Amino acid sequence: MAGRPPVSVITGYLGSGKTTLLNSLLRDPGMARAVVVVNEFGEIGLDHLLVAAPNENTVLLASGCICCTVRGDLVDTLRDLADRRRDGALPPFDRVLIETTGLADPVPILQTLITEERVAPRYRLGGVATLVDAVHGAAQLDERAEAVKQAALADCLLITKCDIAGGRAIATLEKRLARINPGARRFQITRGEIAPGVLFGAAPHPASSGQATRWLNHEAYVPAGAGSGRHDGAIRSFSFEIDRPVTRAGLMTWLSLLASMRGANLLRVKGLLNVEGAPLAVHAVQTVIDEPVELERWPDADRRSRLVFITRGLERSQIEPTLAALEVGAGRRSPSGMLDPQAYARFAAAAQGFR
Repeated sequence: MAGRPPVSVITGYLGSGKTTLLNSLLRDPGMARAVVVVNEFGEIGLDHLLVAAPNENTVLLASGCICCTVRGDLVDTLRDLADRRRDGALPPFDRVLIETTGLADPVPILQTLITEERVAPRYRLGGVATLVDAVHGAAQLDERAEAVKQAALADCLLITKCDIAGGRAIATLEKRLARINPGARRFQITRGEIAPGVLFGAAPHPASSGQATRWLNHEAYVPAGAGSGRHDGAIRSFSFEIDRPVTRAGLMTWLSLLASMRGANLLRVKGLLNVEGAPLAVHAVQTVIDEPVELERWPDADRRSRLVFITRGLERSQIEPTLAALEVGAGRRSPSGMLDPQAYARFAAAAQGFR
């Protein structure tokens, strides 16, 4: 992953302050080697930063950043940027920011970055930052499913317009966001001011073993036996801990089972799993499973597997039986090389109950 620039998605409902945040970020010297991809160039107030326009779709900013607009397919835009970077037609860049429209569902962008064969070998997912307006955010969460989904998918939640919202409204909104997405880092910001290093410190995978515990943050989720974690309509958040190591075959089987049968209901799944003794970080967004990352060592003395879920219309009680699939391949094999019949029976029962 180290050779691929991270792509961070900046999203949030209409009027949440994405333009203000983007302009603030681009004034930071540390962002001089960034590329900005926006849905509609005219919506972004970058005029004061423009230096020259190499072509109609690409603008070199005063900070050194490159800005391009998505007029066609995102895949074509990202592929063209990578090709021109390789050929020296563009200055080298080390990060891409994608600013979505206010009504956008971030999932198709994440799917493109994880699975598209023309993009995934050149970039890596750098995380999702969602802006929520402290003045209007509560009403938007009440009325707009898009706003709830944007918050649920975030690695980092930014509460904006804190200079004009009341303290009680901010505190209430922060508690609500913590229920929707317990594991995301949350920041209150004014006029888009946040250090890039702080904003981009959250990513779908931990960069090192030392970051794994904070990345998973499973203590923030509702643990097994402590209730359903219900909030904001059909949104649920909860966690599981598994004492015994899981198998590699079982993990792949289980992830495929989740994605294929109930992927639309899985907004976010993260886990730090004991896979045959090795620590493995896994991440999935709806039907898309990101490539697992094996850590160089365990972050602490705890060797249990830990999984956290944010779901829509899917209860803990429906997922718990499927965990039996994680043991597929753990038993003895028959002389013919087939899986242990008991392990297979547990998997088949889990799959049948999950339909």
